[in-house]
Amino acid sequence: MKNLFHTNTKIIGLLGHPIKHSFSPFIHNLACQILELDYVYLPLDVMSSSLKNALKGIVALNIKGFNVTIPHKEKMLSYVHQSSEEATICGAVNTVVNDMGKLYGYNTDVYGILETLLPYKDEIINNEVTLFGAGGAARSVIYTLARHFRPSRINIVNRTEQRAETLKEYFNEKMKYDNFMAYELFPHGLLEVLRGSKLIINATSVGMYPEIDDTIISLSNAFQKDQIVFDLVYNPPKSQLLKIAESEGAVTLNGIKMLVYQGAKSFELWTGQEMPVDKVMTGLENYISI
Repeated sequence: MKNLFHTNTKIIGLLGHPIKHSFSPFIHNLACQILELDYVYLPLDVMSSSLKNALKGIVALNIKGFNVTIPHKEKMLSYVHQSSEEATICGAVNTVVNDMGKLYGYNTDVYGILETLLPYKDEIINNEVTLFGAGGAARSVIYTLARHFRPSRINIVNRTEQRAETLKEYFNEKMKYDNFMAYELFPHGLLEVLRGSKLIINATSVGMYPEIDDTIISLSNAFQKDQIVFDLVYNPPKSQLLKIAESEGAVTLNGIKMLVYQGAKSFELWTGQEMPVDKVMTGLENYISI
């Protein structure tokens, strides 16, 4: 394998905590290798208490850009000099470009979610969607659904119902979309809500490695044939939630396509090059199956 490191090698990376589960370094370094670009993508494990100092270091070291993951996506908005429409409305940044010390924030999760759900657009339009979670990832999902799919209603289910209510009011104001219902995680009648939804999305980290036996939905017969169940979790590729949904006849989507496509948009922002998505997707699937 050709040595990737030279005196002019450009650094990009992933900022978050914890990040041991992430496949982003594999994706971006593979893309750089395929395109023979002199970049290296590094995992940067940074706790919330060190975020401000880490950003100063990134600017000082002239790191070209970085992805942002849990728990920094929402906080990052206050650290960037300028943010895209998606990042501003979502209130969450997952990609930062460092241009001569100025940090520019983007939300490429929106693009990843859009690319994943586009094949099912006709089925989602004017039908109900149920979303689990009210954090940064959930904000990206809501923005994408409201902007591109216009479901008849989005049910937001969260452990803290007030947080779901806050999200509902926020997007009602920001996007003039008011077809929301907010629920706590274990309300009476949740089973009926799930069975009445064409699309169910998990935008929480429940079921992510290493807690692979956990699931956000443990109700029996919650899913049915022709429903679409999308779990943003990508490690493991088939979460416990997706296993249950598949056994009850639902169409299942994991977070791998979203991960690669959001990464492709980030990659383009940093390098000016299009990521070879098909080759990267194949490489990632082979890597995961090892």
